[in-house]
Amino acid sequence: MFRAGLTAGLRALNSGAFRTGPAFNSSRLTPAFSAVTTRFYHPKVIDHYTNPRNVGSMDKTLNTVGTGLVGAPACGDVMKLQIQVGEDGTIEDVRFKTFGCGSAIASSSYMTELVRGKSLEEAAKIRNTEIAKELSLPPVKLHCSMLAEDAIKAAIKDYQSKRTKGTVLGSGTKNQETMATA
Repeated sequence: MFRAGLTAGLRALNSGAFRTGPAFNSSRLTPAFSAVTTRFYHPKVIDHYTNPRNVGSMDKTLNTVGTGLVGAPACGDVMKLQIQVGEDGTIEDVRFKTFGCGSAIASSSYMTELVRGKSLEEAAKIRNTEIAKELSLPPVKLHCSMLAEDAIKAAIKDYQSKRTKGTVLGSGTKNQETMATA
């Protein structure tokens, strides 16, 4: 009996009686079931993803530009955020480039809007929770907002390290010039 059933099943398989395709008929799903199985991005994420703000790069060799490059090895997202700081210590311009999912791009774009015009101290206080809340990121996408927070902190740190080096080098160079003219 078992052998006869197995043989009949193999014949049906070889004849193409079994079609490959969806395991269920999606047109017969109830709305409650489809809402559970379908995930949507929040409209704010879609807006920042389809119309990203402040995309681009700056000259990273300038002393007024700080660059933060961060990544998440688990998901493959990479984020570069650059700030240009004015004489008064406020962020005058900001640019980003992100390789990643829609939430990572949206987090980067939103961060650029947040930090423009802020002081370095104010920008350093921005937390990923603020970004995640604004974009309504689900828990599985919180790492994207964490990347944006890490990127701004790295950019600020890079800018400050350039300023520290510039001060030391500037005074050293000035002393050498003074010695040469004396």
